[in-house]
Amino acid sequence: MDEFVLIMRHPDGKALVSPEQMQIWMKQTMDWLGGIAAQNKLVSQGNGLSFEDARVVRPNNVVTNGPFGEIKEAIGGYIIVRAESVDEAVEFAKGCPVLQGEGNSMEVRKIAKYNPK
Repeated sequence: MDEFVLIMRHPDGKALVSPEQMQIWMKQTMDWLGGIAAQNKLVSQGNGLSFEDARVVRPNNVVTNGPFGEIKEAIGGYIIVRAESVDEAVEFAKGCPVLQGEGNSMEVRKIAKYNPK
């Protein structure tokens, strides 16, 4: 069984929902995570990533505010799951409430295993 990271993406790096809608989505997200955990497939519920107090560090000690200047979407959070295949991990991602937000998406990536020789 492999591990996959499910990455939550938001357009323009902004959360454009009301506090009430955010509260509904958070409950739905906790229920979604609980369903994955009940299958013993949740490795880490990860963390949400703040859109505030973000910096991008580039070569030559160039630091800019926020990750939003040159991108059309930002990462809002992630979880790590254990799955038999990428298809199973995609099925987990399809159930994420973040997909209710306009323009939001989920990226599914297999976690590479370091194999020192």
